[in-house]
Amino acid sequence: MPELVEHGQLFIGGELTDPLGKDVIEVVSPHTGEVFGRVPHAAPADVDRAVAAARRAFDEGPWPRMTLEERIEVVGRIKDAIAVRHEEIAKVISQENGSPYSWSVLAQALGAMMVWDSAINVARGFTYEEARDGALGKLLVRREPVGVVAAVVPWNVPQFVAAAKLAPALLAGCTVVLKPSPESPLDAYLLGEIAKEAGLPEGVLSILPADREVSEYLVGHPGIDKISFTGSVAAGKRVMEVASRHLTRVTLELGGKSAAVVLPDADLESTVAGVVPAAWMNNGQACVAQTRILLPRSRYDEFAEAFTAAASALVVGDPLDPATQVGPLVARRQQQRSLDYIRIGQDEGAKVLTGGGVPKGYEQGAYVEPTLFGDVHNGMRIAREEIFGPVICLLPYGDEDEAVKIANDSDYGLSGSVWTADVAHGIDVARQVRTGTYNVNTFSLDMLGPFGGYKNSGLGREFGPEGFGAYLEHKMIHLPAGWEG
Repeated sequence: MPELVEHGQLFIGGELTDPLGKDVIEVVSPHTGEVFGRVPHAAPADVDRAVAAARRAFDEGPWPRMTLEERIEVVGRIKDAIAVRHEEIAKVISQENGSPYSWSVLAQALGAMMVWDSAINVARGFTYEEARDGALGKLLVRREPVGVVAAVVPWNVPQFVAAAKLAPALLAGCTVVLKPSPESPLDAYLLGEIAKEAGLPEGVLSILPADREVSEYLVGHPGIDKISFTGSVAAGKRVMEVASRHLTRVTLELGGKSAAVVLPDADLESTVAGVVPAAWMNNGQACVAQTRILLPRSRYDEFAEAFTAAASALVVGDPLDPATQVGPLVARRQQQRSLDYIRIGQDEGAKVLTGGGVPKGYEQGAYVEPTLFGDVHNGMRIAREEIFGPVICLLPYGDEDEAVKIANDSDYGLSGSVWTADVAHGIDVARQVRTGTYNVNTFSLDMLGPFGGYKNSGLGREFGPEGFGAYLEHKMIHLPAGWEG
């Protein structure tokens, strides 16, 4: 059991400050089920203080008025500090949400560092002001920081998603109130410490751990100019509803039920080796996980056997053990959710090929065995609803047209992949699937390209110039006739 970690103050405007409320968040280890951390629960009055500090810093402070290179220098120090402290960050996150330590190092910590680095590269190459020939004369088109940003991040990849919002917002010249999940507030304190040491000016960043009620107060605050939210579809719809009261701009990165389409000519060994980590990544707690695996009927039995063997071989255990491939889910409620869906799948007529319960010896934590369902059709709830756990479905299809139809027959459109011996043909399939990111014979998430979803998977994009532009407003300046500046 890790030592108890306690924080008694909130990070508001760049300083540790006594909270105005008395509530406390207890952080429970998903491995042991015991409390190992305590932090203050931000109250609405703390939100008011943080937004006021961010407002002053944006309206009157130096940050938006610095040169881009001056902001890059500060943000670069944040990136470098994350790189130096990546093992510490990874360990804290694994203790909070059960992410396997080896995956935490690569995706939770170093992945976050890469997001900061990529945002710096995008900011340097972005066009902030350009002259145009308008229909009536010369124009100057500017892009200026949007203002005060509310960044609401989830528990599954807290530093990665925080970086996806903070890095472009800060580089654009915005100020930010970051709201981490109550399940994963401890790593946010490390980020606050890093940001302060990097030299962010007063008021530019506040970090407020809190529950959904306080989150709603934050996103509905009249002092907020822009909301960037990552979470469930239901919560995203509520954010959009609350934001509409003040016409606050929103970016929403929501859920997924992505399909990996295995074509008849796909190589069995390399396909299984590529799809399995993309399906069970982060214990299945990933919005981009390939949770529907579409197999041609002509090779269904062959592939089903290989996927079953690979899933059965996944190492379940303590998230801090470097050998662990699948750790516990973040909380008992998520464990129960996966177990409920396993029961639902069986009731619907799907067949459990491996897994299906709580692994022996791990009853004290929020563990669920890596579970693979066979004989699934796309009308089943387990094929349509986001489970957010280590529960994956195999769906047979007839021809390629049916495979594309099944892939598209979803309320979501976040990710997907195709596996084939013919890459050019795979690209053609990729063009037909209505989803925001896609992979051909691989699985990746590139921070220099746009990331986001179609349909219920969200609004707007993160990463790349497209995501950076979400933190800027466009201004058109009309110039007098004959001006040639």
